[in-house]
Amino acid sequence: MSSKKIWLSIGLLALAAARARSVQPASPHREPSRPVRSAPVLPGKWTPNLLYAMLTSTNQEAGRLLYRAAFAAGPAIIPQLQAALSDDRTATFAARSLAYIGGRQALDALSKLVADPRNLDLRRFYYGALGGSGVPSATAILLHQIRNSDREPDRSVTQDAILALTVHSDAALVPQLRAISKEITDPVIQDDIENAAEVIETRARYLPEHAGKTAGGSVGQAIRTYFIPALEGAPTAAQAGNQHSPPVDVRMVSQTFSPNKARVLAHVIFETPQALANYEMVLQKEGDAWRVASVWLGAEAKKAHPALPHPPVPKS
Repeated sequence: MSSKKIWLSIGLLALAAARARSVQPASPHREPSRPVRSAPVLPGKWTPNLLYAMLTSTNQEAGRLLYRAAFAAGPAIIPQLQAALSDDRTATFAARSLAYIGGRQALDALSKLVADPRNLDLRRFYYGALGGSGVPSATAILLHQIRNSDREPDRSVTQDAILALTVHSDAALVPQLRAISKEITDPVIQDDIENAAEVIETRARYLPEHAGKTAGGSVGQAIRTYFIPALEGAPTAAQAGNQHSPPVDVRMVSQTFSPNKARVLAHVIFETPQALANYEMVLQKEGDAWRVASVWLGAEAKKAHPALPHPPVPKS
């Protein structure tokens, strides 16, 4: 497999995972990473009208900060989020926030969405949160969901299940994924599975040789470890030409810590010469190391190709 194909696989998986969703163009941010402090939980119930007004504000930053506020409040607001699941206007916010917060109570609430009769695509938050949850049966549940993709009416549910598995570096997952790919007929899902298998396989091969015990030494290192298949396979700036920055870039824009500082929600931008994609990544601290628990693809945008200079006009 060529190195170019390896580093492209992350980008292809990111693009494929959003085909069934509408996304807004994103602009790159280069502001420094900054922690967001936890705020005390206000007493009483959240009013759905008020919450919906904030989520639908014309200021897109308001919605992004609202998710971070919920994450910073932590498990204490899970009862309010469970109540918000029952209102169609706030159900998506509540489900995503529960997936970010994680833990047994949040996952129990999300698991009930698998049988939710509403057409709100809420099941994907349960599957998306399972990848690095530590639940013993998580991998088996995700593989089962992927195997049944031909009978899944919402392709994004299966795609989030595939993305959830990419947090792993277990090479034993690779033959299982490729065997499932041969069982299904959806070519888009087959491509997603192959991309995920390549990402897992490349990371599993790289980590023992190069990263050692420093792969999760910090939040930033753990994020870069997740994107290692893209970063290691990318051509250097010198190979790509006289550029001011490498053609593949991963940068953390902001990070929000949970109340106990053992979990962090990071806004990450993955950029190639052709496009950029925004990710929300949840990381969990275990001992002295950080590991990626879940990955959520956000807005993405293609870059306009620079206009070619006009050829010189020969003088008469």
